[in-house]
Amino acid sequence: MVSRQPPSWFDSLLTRLGSARTEDFTRLATPESGGRESAVLVLLGEAPGAGPDVLILQRAATLRNHAGQPAFPGGAADPEDADASATALREANEEVDLDPRTVTVLAELPKLWIPVSDFVVTPVLGWWHAPHPVHPREPAEVAHVARMPIAELVDPENRLRVRHPSGWIGPAFSARGMLVWGFTAGVLSALLDMGGWARPWRPERVLDLPPVGANPAPSAGTDEVDESALR
Repeated sequence: MVSRQPPSWFDSLLTRLGSARTEDFTRLATPESGGRESAVLVLLGEAPGAGPDVLILQRAATLRNHAGQPAFPGGAADPEDADASATALREANEEVDLDPRTVTVLAELPKLWIPVSDFVVTPVLGWWHAPHPVHPREPAEVAHVARMPIAELVDPENRLRVRHPSGWIGPAFSARGMLVWGFTAGVLSALLDMGGWARPWRPERVLDLPPVGANPAPSAGTDEVDESALR
């Protein structure tokens, strides 16, 4: 019988999430009203010989919103969804054929606002107690899906910050041919810290965000440091 009880490496993260606030994830205050309700699934699993991992998909480069951007599975709430967890699991099924019965929902994180799309997003933390193969169900929406090892995400050579053409600078991860940035990277960065998994890295390593569809993603280990970003 498969155990639905999360492994001990979850303990520190779950304890810290008990007191988590919006401010732990973003400097942007979530509006008290308005915004489109949505949810994403932060699905942590464990692969034999590879340790803990997180499920990340890459959106198709032809999408109108967040084109080509790596992200957690998720999307806008439907009227039929009972709660944010139901939204996250339904969207993950529609996007990558995830079986909701293989996931144990552990926590719903604070609601976070994405101004560019006016989504109010609830990240839902799940334990993938019975992993199975996943794949893009709609190639027009999802280009790729991967289980990203936590060990690779916390590797200092795979961590950097990116500069958006608007001037915004935020955390990013470069691994498995994907450059993870924006909302997804911000949530990941906070969770890695809360879980006690993060390792020291160089935040002065800043990269101008490459065009949509750049492939492979630039290597974090070879980017030149932009000293202007430190001033």
